[in-house]
Amino acid sequence: MSILTMSMGAYDEDEHERREQQASRVDADFDDERTIYHGEVEYDSGDSAEDLLDTFEEIKSN
Repeated sequence: MSILTMSMGAYDEDEHERREQQASRVDADFDDERTIYHGEVEYDSGDSAEDLLDTFEEIKSN
C-alpha cells in the first residue's frame, strides 16, 4: 500500500496562483452609479457648549 501526498510547497504555489488570477479579474456586473439624494438635512445641536459645560461641572461635583 502506498500513500501519495502533495508537498505543501506545491499546494501553496498553486493556491497562490489561483488567488492571484481571481484577484486580477474585474467584476463589471455591478451598478457603479452613485445614488443621488434630493432634500435637506437639519439637526438640532441642543444646548450651547456653555450649558453643556455647566451641566458637566454639576455632575462632576456630585
